Amino acid sequence: MQPGIWQIIIIAVIVLLLFGGRGKLSGLMGDAAKGIRAFKDGLSGGDDDKKNETPAGALPRTEAEKDEAQR
Repeated sequence: MQPGIWQIIIIAVIVLLLFGGRGKLSGLMGDAAKGIRAFKDGLSGGDDDKKNETPAGALPRTEAEKDEAQR
């Protein structure tokens, strides 16, 4: 049984989608990995990020505040 013209066209389209043009397959897999990682982070609660952050320091003084401090 030989493949018909429609079967060859379908196979060609699938091959082009998977392997053609600027790494579409690797881009799709990268997006899937980011989604899985975000899902896992969401399940863990995301509180770990808040614990590792250091508190922000004081804001820099403005020129007016510097003048008042010198008086």
